[in-house]
Amino acid sequence: MSHAWTNILLIKPSSLGDIVMALPALSALRRNWPEAQIDWLIRPEFAPLIEGHPHLDEIVPFDRKRLGQAWRDPGAFGALVALIGGLRRRRYDVVLDLQGLFRTASLAWLSGCRQRFGPVWRRELAHYFYTTSVPVRAEWVHVVDYYLKLVETMGGTDLGVEFTLPSKPDAAEAVSELLAREGVERDRYAVLIPGSAQVTKCWPAERFAALADRLASEYDLAIVATGSRAEGTMIEQIQGHAQSRIVSLAGRTSLPELIEVLRRARLVVSNDTGPGHVAAALNRPLVMMFSWSNPLRVGPYGRPECVVARDLAERGLAIRCTNPAHAIANVTLDEVYGKVVEQLSRDER
Repeated sequence: MSHAWTNILLIKPSSLGDIVMALPALSALRRNWPEAQIDWLIRPEFAPLIEGHPHLDEIVPFDRKRLGQAWRDPGAFGALVALIGGLRRRRYDVVLDLQGLFRTASLAWLSGCRQRFGPVWRRELAHYFYTTSVPVRAEWVHVVDYYLKLVETMGGTDLGVEFTLPSKPDAAEAVSELLAREGVERDRYAVLIPGSAQVTKCWPAERFAALADRLASEYDLAIVATGSRAEGTMIEQIQGHAQSRIVSLAGRTSLPELIEVLRRARLVVSNDTGPGHVAAALNRPLVMMFSWSNPLRVGPYGRPECVVARDLAERGLAIRCTNPAHAIANVTLDEVYGKVVEQLSRDER
């Protein structure tokens, strides 16, 4: 029997890829409790991903960087007190914390909400702050399925997987103008995503360059590389190795604009990083390369054919591995290009 929740707080502040994989849980909450107020506590830099989402009522900003200084900065302490006070005034009847860390679980508790659901990651003892927690099991190894299991534990019965990333007209227009200035035609370009917050996830620059040359010569695709401003140096290294022209968009797009760049791409090739998961959610032809992170847990949902990784079927429940055979340097150019051919052929059917 479903609980009649009327005021729901979803907590998932970061990171970009994790937020993308929480989108099906948001949509499931809306389908199961269509009349409820549903708010999402999220870091401001990621909020544009969910602004205007049809299944969301309100965004609650969580400025982790500032609030983390609360112990020594009176202004930050005041902001933390204001955040907690605001959560308490909203009188949520249920909190779903998908982050599962001490800071988010404690916020769920401090909100004053009596029903708090969350994961058991076995880190930081966060699950002790929940009234109901669910350990990971092999039946729902992927985090998307695990998040939906938490929604089911709340009383949800409609658990279909739905990724919604609404298009923003201003961002779409800006991307059209940006690509036109660079001489890049819609649907006639491949996107390379060579960066990551963790260098051990980054495929070598010279292999990205060789792949770009093959895509340009074999498929007559323009090549676009995306990343943060800081990742511009990495893209410059790829450009230096490549014979073909590579358009760098490093630091040149907002998050909504990045989504539109990916939405229009003929193909996306990515490390295991947030923008790659955005491309997966957009259902673009995709090749994603994995090293120590477990694609069974955090790979493109329902799309194992997009994954290049060692020992894909044998990694179990662990989200990280220490096997040196899984290092990103062991992913070969031929393996990636083979997946590219499969993805482009599949898309043409």
